Amino acid sequence: MKNYHLIIVESPTKAKTLSRFLGKDYRIEASMGHIRDLPKSELGVDVDHDFTPRYVTPRAKAKRAKELKDAAKKADSIILATDPDREGEAIAWHVADTLKKSKFTRIVFHEITEHAIAEALTHPREIDQKLVNAQQARRILDRLVGYKLSPLLWQKLSRRWLSAGRVQSVAVRFIVEREREIEKFQKEEFWTIEGVFGEIHAHLVSKEGVLYEKNLEFDLFDGKYTTASSTITDQNAADTIIKDLKSPYIVSSVDKKEVRRFPAPPYTTSTLQQDAGRRLYFSAKRTMQLAQKLYEEGLISYHRTDSFNLSEKFISEARDYIEKEYGKEYVPAEARRYKTKSKSAQEAHEAIRPTDATVQGAQLTIDSAELNRDHIRLYELIWIRALASQAAEAIFDSTTIKITSSNTYLFEAQGSVIKFEGFLKILGKDNGEVVLPEVTQGQEIGFNQAIPEQHFTNPPPRYNEASLIKTLEEKGIGRPSTYAPVISTIQERQYIVREDLPAGRQGKKLKPTELGFLVNDFLIKYFPNIIDIPFTATMEDNLDAIADGQVEWVPVIRDFYTPFAKELDAAFDQAEKVKTPVELLDEKCPDCGHQLVLRVGRYGKFIACSNFPACKYTRQFAEKIDMKCPRDGGDIVIKKTRRGKTFYGCSNYPNCTFAAWKKEDIK
Repeated sequence: MKNYHLIIVESPTKAKTLSRFLGKDYRIEASMGHIRDLPKSELGVDVDHDFTPRYVTPRAKAKRAKELKDAAKKADSIILATDPDREGEAIAWHVADTLKKSKFTRIVFHEITEHAIAEALTHPREIDQKLVNAQQARRILDRLVGYKLSPLLWQKLSRRWLSAGRVQSVAVRFIVEREREIEKFQKEEFWTIEGVFGEIHAHLVSKEGVLYEKNLEFDLFDGKYTTASSTITDQNAADTIIKDLKSPYIVSSVDKKEVRRFPAPPYTTSTLQQDAGRRLYFSAKRTMQLAQKLYEEGLISYHRTDSFNLSEKFISEARDYIEKEYGKEYVPAEARRYKTKSKSAQEAHEAIRPTDATVQGAQLTIDSAELNRDHIRLYELIWIRALASQAAEAIFDSTTIKITSSNTYLFEAQGSVIKFEGFLKILGKDNGEVVLPEVTQGQEIGFNQAIPEQHFTNPPPRYNEASLIKTLEEKGIGRPSTYAPVISTIQERQYIVREDLPAGRQGKKLKPTELGFLVNDFLIKYFPNIIDIPFTATMEDNLDAIADGQVEWVPVIRDFYTPFAKELDAAFDQAEKVKTPVELLDEKCPDCGHQLVLRVGRYGKFIACSNFPACKYTRQFAEKIDMKCPRDGGDIVIKKTRRGKTFYGCSNYPNCTFAAWKKEDIK
């Protein structure tokens, strides 16, 4: 007897959370991610017959597929409740096709709460084939590029573990080009002059309309000027100006105005990854792992989104909470609604927000099996940003004082005093007040001293994960679900490296390796379209058009593949093998006596014999860090497991077996 409705989701955690809200009439099962995929051992795409994909059930998913089929046989109805984006739609489609049942319903929700689930169950729909086609097209495109280009890289660069991809190759290109900008950068000297007038510290700006400082801005929160450059190029020029400064000095103008600062919109996937990297030192991959858990536990809305929208229910709850906790004056007269700038903001219809506006991070319970400290820190970041987005603006009294010498040198000082904290009350930022004394226009003012300061122009900064994600988003490269895996992949492939911050925290600058340079230059030479930025962005627009039903997916793939296949054939025939430089070591091979060299392999650097393949001697390369083993005092070195995961160990292994996953554990 059939006596339950079967709901299929992706993960056991999501299934467990749903079961809290649904009674015995419902049985919730997890597909454990994709239940079908393209085969790993072959291309799996018939390029001669409209790029027809061949999907298989991986061996690891065979048991789960059978269990779902058995559960479906006994169900009154089958409800597909996978995530509300293209990938979730594709998973639902694969499940439906695998179970071979005639009737399914599809529900979507952007938060896992009782209200959202009840609402979704009352509005079922069919699987959206347009979204499925868009995801299928992306999967086929990536398979064609990866499985066709990678063997070429193996052959021409003599490394059988290399890979290439549409988005990852563009990401590497950004990092490589930035590194070359840094290499050719030549720093320039410039000076600034600060005048001290009693309690007022003012910057020298100009003389008779001739500017000394360019791009001079005042940061309300830091309470100081930021100067990009100056026409005062050396100390002699600065000393000459200082000698020329003449009294008397008068206050030539006092400009007072009210400045309003408005809160930022709630987080999207990109901005969450950027802020979590800057503030919490989380990698993009770690951020998404934590956010996935928070979503599945019903604590935040869906975390793969590029929309700024907020539900009316949340906006109402947030406004009520702000009024109750901070006062009526902290609630704006009208609710804030943010316009999404991204053309592609369509896959999820809300920004990332807490499901309950009244629950702060401090109210969550840390449990080793459920939530840890990092989950709570990320939740608090999301809660603060979402709540602050609905609060009143902050109001400052901003004052600009201009001081002029008798021979028309102009100094300028700016200060600000906060009148009303507004959203800063929630955000908890230092308001950066700079209080200036009261002066009046025309008043003569005493001059104490001039303080010259030397500066040098800086090269463009290397990318970190946050700035790379921001650039990818601004250029229209990739989509919210792709940023974290792309950055992980280009590191795993040894195309870029990232150092650790103190105590094992990750987040420092990304730098291309020699291999990254070689692969990037090879692809630019033989496949300019693959890593052309406008071309890649246009392809993303085409995928969006497929999702909107504006174009069919097969012509999009064909338009890409036809020229790509010609370039591929030409590269196999014409491209010469790339000679990979190796670092010679001052050490002989213990097996044959030839010189040892330092090479780069799939899991990082290793030491090998220069007489390869005649001699196959190798050993692991151990990079030292400035720490000693707490057991025997030996050097601590960076090592990797067979799966490529980094850890720290004693250089005296196997005599000393000390090892640690994080730097802070070395004590």
